[in-house]
Amino acid sequence: MTVFSGKAKFSLKMLPLLLLLFLQLSGAFPVHRGSPEEEPTQIVQAYLEMFYQLPRSEYPSERRNTTSVIVEKLKEMQRFFGLNETGKPDEKTLEMMRKPRCGVPDNGDFMVTPGNPKWERTNLTYRITKYTTKLPETKVEYAIKKAFELWTKPSRLTFTQISQGEADINIAFVQRDHGDNSPFDGPNGILAHAFQPGQGIGGDAHFDEEETWTTDSNNYNLFLVAAHEFGHSLGLSHSTDPGALMYPTYAFREPSNYTLPQDDINGIQAIYGLSSNPVQPTGPTTPTACDPNLSFDAITTLRGEILFFKDKYFWRIHPQMPEVGLNFISLFWPALPDGIQAAYEDPDKDLVFLFKGSQYWALSGYDIEPGYPKDISNYGFPSSVRAIDAAVYYREETYFFVNDQFWRYDNKRQSMQTGYPKNTADVFPGIESRVDAVFQKSHFFFFFSGPRYYAFDLSAYRITRVERSNRWLKCR
Repeated sequence: MTVFSGKAKFSLKMLPLLLLLFLQLSGAFPVHRGSPEEEPTQIVQAYLEMFYQLPRSEYPSERRNTTSVIVEKLKEMQRFFGLNETGKPDEKTLEMMRKPRCGVPDNGDFMVTPGNPKWERTNLTYRITKYTTKLPETKVEYAIKKAFELWTKPSRLTFTQISQGEADINIAFVQRDHGDNSPFDGPNGILAHAFQPGQGIGGDAHFDEEETWTTDSNNYNLFLVAAHEFGHSLGLSHSTDPGALMYPTYAFREPSNYTLPQDDINGIQAIYGLSSNPVQPTGPTTPTACDPNLSFDAITTLRGEILFFKDKYFWRIHPQMPEVGLNFISLFWPALPDGIQAAYEDPDKDLVFLFKGSQYWALSGYDIEPGYPKDISNYGFPSSVRAIDAAVYYREETYFFVNDQFWRYDNKRQSMQTGYPKNTADVFPGIESRVDAVFQKSHFFFFFSGPRYYAFDLSAYRITRVERSNRWLKCR
């Protein structure tokens, strides 16, 4: 086994660690999961061998995995990602398998690597032994530094870069077979991998040089991938929480205001203890669909779908899709901010409008229209209105809800109607609380306030049903 600069010495003491690393990461042969035309059986076989310890023979023709073994491994993978445990390579499963991701196997219910390895010291050093050609060295060093700092805040760990000598964590940009029994597979597959704490190669992080590394939302943001890999370097394994940094697949999040999620904070503190800060840092938690206290920030229809926005996420509901998918806003719209506050669909223009603060954006399908964001003053709001709570379109008019009042906008004349704002409760009896979100369907306005929604019949002009908001996410 080849190791990198600064850790060239090998001893029998390293053998158990290297054997464990070999068992965890060997067999990860090159697989391009991004090709839609690739046979599903090949995708499934390779993915399960690589990340779920599906037994494999040296030669593909000698594989003797029974159908039952593959079915059980598929169910294990589907369970990890929160998919329906069908044991079949359905569309959602194959879609997940094709996503770019980390090369470390998914082998735990909790985030700590099996065996609970950890660094005995809290003052660790790192060294970049081989830089990428895709970014200037200064930008690489800055991204790596910021990635380590994420793990410093919730723990007692500190990290110091060195340029010579033996470092605890070596960082290298390499490609294909690079001597650690875990070759990379070229662009858009496995992005990087890292080894658990220990001697020799332990703690080291390798990045695929064939990827296009960036400092923005294009391709793969180095800060985000590095921060994930350093979690492995510190002893964390993959998390089943889709909002956690240690989730296996890549999703862009804005680096400038990125905060380590609570799931990751809990994991690092389980290994190294609490931070020395008098006030312990906290991070965002991932919303769960069936939380009885779940509320929404904004809701809109979109060409037959319904989108439910919450913090940095949104759920998609479609009549032809049995599953409810939780997605990052940034995964679909890197230019949009988190925390969308209001949204509505204008079916006449085939556009969806999204609002946050005093700005709004227009979407055509899933594409942001050019020229946005714009200021909500374009609608004719007074200067005192600097944010919208909820919005809904109905019969060429848009209703904007702010606190306990609403405005009505004439889309045909492109002007705010006179006589507004009006009190919401006066026009919509029973809607006494502030409206968090609203959308229209089948002559009903569905008002959402806190964990409940109110079905308001626009013909009878009264509330006909009150239920938990998450019933829309197929929760009982």
